[in-house]
Amino acid sequence: MQNLLDPAILFFVFGLLAGFVRSNLEIPPPIARFLSLYLLMALGLKGGFALRESGLTPDVVSSLALAVLMAVSVPALGYLILRRFLNGYDAAALAATYGSVSAVTFITAVQFLEQNHVSYGGHMAAAMALMESPAIVMAVMLANWTRQQQAGGEGSRSAISPSKVLHESFTDGAQLLLLGAMVVGVVTGESGERAMQPFSGDLFKGMLSFFLLDMGLLASRNFGELRGKSPWVLLYALLAPWVHSAMALGLARVVGLSVGDTTLLMVLAASASYIAVPAVVRQAIPEANPSLYFGMSLGLTFPFNILFGIPIYHAVARWAAEQ
Repeated sequence: MQNLLDPAILFFVFGLLAGFVRSNLEIPPPIARFLSLYLLMALGLKGGFALRESGLTPDVVSSLALAVLMAVSVPALGYLILRRFLNGYDAAALAATYGSVSAVTFITAVQFLEQNHVSYGGHMAAAMALMESPAIVMAVMLANWTRQQQAGGEGSRSAISPSKVLHESFTDGAQLLLLGAMVVGVVTGESGERAMQPFSGDLFKGMLSFFLLDMGLLASRNFGELRGKSPWVLLYALLAPWVHSAMALGLARVVGLSVGDTTLLMVLAASASYIAVPAVVRQAIPEANPSLYFGMSLGLTFPFNILFGIPIYHAVARWAAEQ
C-alpha cells in the first residue's frame, strides 16, 4: 500500500485513468524521449558513483554473472512454453520481449529501494545493460531457423545476422548513454557525485513521475491491442514475472546476494521490454504480430510490476534472507 501512495506511482495511475477515459492529455514524443534519456543518464551516474565506492568485489562479479545467466535462460524457457500456443515468429518475439528487461521498471525499483533506505550495488545498472541484448539475438536466431524450416532450408527472406543485431543493441544511443554515464561516475567518484547532485539526485523523483505519467497513458491505450488474443498467452503475461523472479531469487540465494541486489535481479528477471526489443524485433522479425508482444508487455506486465510487483519482490527477497 505504501508503494501505491508514492507520488511517482500515483502519476502512473493517473496516466492510466486519463487514458481509459480517452483524455487528449499527451506528452509530446520529444519530451518523453528526453525524460527517458535523463533517467538513464542519472541512473548510470548513480551506479558509477556507487561502483567507485564499492570496487569490483566478488558480489559484483556474482551479480553480473547471474544477470547473464538469466538473460539466456529466460528467453529459452519462454520460447519452449510459448511455442505450444503460437507460431515460431510470435513465440520468438515474445520470448525476446520477456527475456529482455525494462529500464523504467528497474529505475522505479531503484527509487523504491532508496525511499525505503535499502542498500543496493551500483553495478546492478550494468547488470541491466547486460541483460538487454542476449534475448534479442536468440530471438533472431530462432526466427531465422523458423524461416529455413518453412522454406525447406531456403529462407523466404535473407537471414539477419545475430552479430549485426548484437552490434545495433550495444551501440543503441540509450544503451551507450547508460554505460557512458556509469564510466563518468566511476572516474569522477565523490567529487562528481557532489557536483551532479542537483541533476542526478534532486530532479530525479520529479522526472520519474513525469515519465511514469506518460507510461500510464501508453499502457492504458495498449489494452485494446489484447482483444481476441488467446487467454493462455495473456495468462503468460501475468505468470511469467512470478516464474522468472522466482528463478532469480533462487540463484541469488545460492550466491548470497544482498536483499537490495536480490530485489533488483528479481525485478529485472520479471520485467519485459517495451522499447528496445519491439524496435529491433519489428525490423528483424516482421512476421511477428507487434500488437501481441507490445500489448502484452506494456498493457499487462508493465502495470503489474509497477503497481504491485516491485514491493512484492522486495518483500519476498527480504523474507528469504531471514530464513
